[in-house]
Amino acid sequence: MNHSKKLSYTCKIFSVWEEDVLLPNGRTVSQSWIEHQPTVAVAAINHNHELLLIRQFRKATGQDLLEIPAGTMNKGEESPSACAMRELAEETGFRAGRLSPLFAGYLVPGYCNEFMYFFLAQDLLYEPLPPDEDERIEVIPTRFEEARALLENGTIIDAKTALGIILADNYLKDKTNSSKTSL
Repeated sequence: MNHSKKLSYTCKIFSVWEEDVLLPNGRTVSQSWIEHQPTVAVAAINHNHELLLIRQFRKATGQDLLEIPAGTMNKGEESPSACAMRELAEETGFRAGRLSPLFAGYLVPGYCNEFMYFFLAQDLLYEPLPPDEDERIEVIPTRFEEARALLENGTIIDAKTALGIILADNYLKDKTNSSKTSL
């Protein structure tokens, strides 16, 4: 079989590949896929027990989206937790005194190998970092009840944000319930 793999496009955070793939049934098909650097997403909770959502314009969707802070790991230079702390400070102005892992997995494995690490950030301290030059972000503290309503009414339409809110909410409820039963 002639196995061909061709780099079609590359940029700062991903590359697009085209490749001939031999299927289990013996057929060869051409597939395109995106090789993406690992990413993080952070559900940050402030001292008022509010989730820090951010509003930013996303060119790919043509609209402002409500999201949790997120970003791409610096290639080979950064751990997931260090990236989460950096992105949180760049996008919200806060650093986490406590960072808890919630989940890690592929976002869209049908065509991309982007692997995202989800964290819960608590005990926030104001220590801003300069934002990325292409970001214009508004921080919106939101109660969990409001965030759930924004998910249900279709205002929040970013999948990583939906997952991050649900993971953080479940984590916090589990911690609350386990501390009540241990008393």
